[in-house]
Amino acid sequence: MKNILQICQDVAAVACVQEPTTLFNNPGQSEKIFLSVANDALNGLLRYGDWQELTKDGVLRTVAGRSDYPIASFCPDFYRLLNNTVYIRDGAEKLIGAVTPEQWQREKYFHDVSGDIKFKIQNSMFRFLTPPPGDIKIVFQYRSAVIAYDAKLLSEKTELTADTDIPVFDEYLVKLAIRWRLQARNGQNYDEEYAEYEKECRKYFASSLAAKDINLAGGCFADRCDTGVIIHGKSDN
Repeated sequence: MKNILQICQDVAAVACVQEPTTLFNNPGQSEKIFLSVANDALNGLLRYGDWQELTKDGVLRTVAGRSDYPIASFCPDFYRLLNNTVYIRDGAEKLIGAVTPEQWQREKYFHDVSGDIKFKIQNSMFRFLTPPPGDIKIVFQYRSAVIAYDAKLLSEKTELTADTDIPVFDEYLVKLAIRWRLQARNGQNYDEEYAEYEKECRKYFASSLAAKDINLAGGCFADRCDTGVIIHGKSDN
């Protein structure tokens, strides 16, 4: 896999523009444009959907009497929660339900008698309807905000910081994403390049999806089941 500078140099050759020699070390105007476009391209791919490359397992340990948990304190690369993947990790594998604003208000002020642990994500925090018992292990899946990793240390990054950073996404997709944005930035027609980018994104994204929803609800693997992992399609964000 090529690093971000090499990818930008490949795009420059195809787009017939000046090739960048660096993106970070005293860059000129052309290099600054390439860096800006590369960041836009990677962040655009991040928001496209729930890529398997970005799907991770998260863990939250509860503290007795505490309802609010800042996500950054236990999951620093969190971008978005995957629906129907939050469970209490014990013998029963009990499901925790994320609630809508309407449900939150109704159950908070008109009393929830179900006994289930319920939460919502608000202001970058896990907020439980009522404080759960202490030392409960809650597991979930989420979409990571990682867009690249360090070529030497292999550490994950949520932003580009060096010429040698390697994107987590498919190299060809990154090239297409940079090229159409570069042409748009330069006032050139980019319809054909954008159409190719969209086609390849849909094809690559679809190939990474499971054939059907995978159910985690404690042994319920029949065709008809109410809960399971839902892998989202493309978003418009």
